[in-house]
Amino acid sequence: MRSRFASIAVVATLVTFGTAGCAFITPQATVYEVETSDGVNANVGDISIRNATLISDDEGELASMLVSFVSTSQSDELLTVQYEDAATGERVSQKVSVAGNQAISSYGGKGGDQILLENVSKPGSLFPVFFQYGSEEGQQVLVPVLNDSLPEYSGLAPTPSPTPTPRPTAPATTVPTPVPTNPDTDSNSGESDSGDSAGTEGGSSSGK
Repeated sequence: MRSRFASIAVVATLVTFGTAGCAFITPQATVYEVETSDGVNANVGDISIRNATLISDDEGELASMLVSFVSTSQSDELLTVQYEDAATGERVSQKVSVAGNQAISSYGGKGGDQILLENVSKPGSLFPVFFQYGSEEGQQVLVPVLNDSLPEYSGLAPTPSPTPTPRPTAPATTVPTPVPTNPDTDSNSGESDSGDSAGTEGGSSSGK
């Protein structure tokens, strides 16, 4: 009887350790934080550039920058956005307003303000953009160029303004200018006619 209890105790102990061992070898679920944005980040002075992305048409002729700026400055800043036009080779600069006091200034969203760039690289490439403000040292950032085929970017690609169609204009109608009549000429003409008539009548009378 005593040996039977000992066997039962050994089996119970093995079951306990076997069950406990499962907790050590079972893989645990791990949570990974994945960056879902395709944009790039950078810092210029007190301004943080967040998730900068260029949403372009298929040819890269016109792109809108999808970006957010966060500034720790106490005042608003004018940030210079500069790039090189791929078609002309000229440097193009424009200034955008960035609010201070850690407010978020976003550009490129639906119905919001836009930062438009002309003649950038085609979608799928990186395009260099230079950011600078005040006396702070600027920074060049390689911004990815994408199209709006992805659902999160649908409708964000800018469309060029249509060229207005010229309308035919009717030729101008020339109105003849009336020639003024000289009243003296008309009066003299009348007197001359009267004199001629009188002379004719006189000649006729003398002939009789």
